[in-house]
Amino acid sequence: MELSEKINEYEKLKNLYQESFAKKFSPKDLFEYTEVLFSAHSCAIEGNSFSVNDTRELKEHGLNLKLQNKTMIEAFEILDHFKAFEFLMKDLSKPLSEPLLIETHKLLTQNTITYTTGYNAGDYTKTQMAAGDTIFPDHEESIKNVPGLMEQTEATLKKGVVHPVELSAKFHQYFIYLHPFPDGNGRIGRLFSNYILARTEQPLIIITKSEKETYIDALKASHKHKDTSIITSFFFDTSIDRMTNELQQLKSEIPQTKTGKGKGRTFVF
Repeated sequence: MELSEKINEYEKLKNLYQESFAKKFSPKDLFEYTEVLFSAHSCAIEGNSFSVNDTRELKEHGLNLKLQNKTMIEAFEILDHFKAFEFLMKDLSKPLSEPLLIETHKLLTQNTITYTTGYNAGDYTKTQMAAGDTIFPDHEESIKNVPGLMEQTEATLKKGVVHPVELSAKFHQYFIYLHPFPDGNGRIGRLFSNYILARTEQPLIIITKSEKETYIDALKASHKHKDTSIITSFFFDTSIDRMTNELQQLKSEIPQTKTGKGKGRTFVF
């Protein structure tokens, strides 16, 4: 399917989603639902073992939650993700900038990074970065390019000439391959891609743990072939799938009647 066709499909579905799904919830409930779902999956992609239900319980009970087969590092990773998510998403007036990126990274890694890497939250890496079988470009040059990426993305966002999902995907591709931090690059990259979407009133894109391999393959292919349409298509597909699934869930929960009018649901015992 051509990208233009995906954009048309996305736009039609988005209008239905916002009318039929998003407006069914109070703003507070929708925010918390999205926060828990996104935090659970984004951290799971990086190896965190908290399920969505575990994450919801941690949101409700905090560190009073009795951890079973979980580590405190994992719990703090989720709790810090909540803080970073709320910092960004509760005030959408903040322009994209290097200081905003660093402040968000401080919140995202506040209680974990010193123990896992020896760095302080908000610090850029001082050594070459690699992940899996991917070696990222020279870290010193990459760090120099961070301010430009943030500023150019902000300028493009304000112009409104690029579809928000495409801009979100391109930013994500560029940022991941800058990989400026010793830890948290994936999580903060997904946070800022969704911040771009939130500022343009688009549904957030939640990449699930089950999609990890496809996601990483799309990033690698886009980088290898210097073709951001690959990661852009993945972002559109992921968003379309999320909206479709949530609309189907909502439809299945609506009580159905056999006779149509005047009668409620028939329960079978």
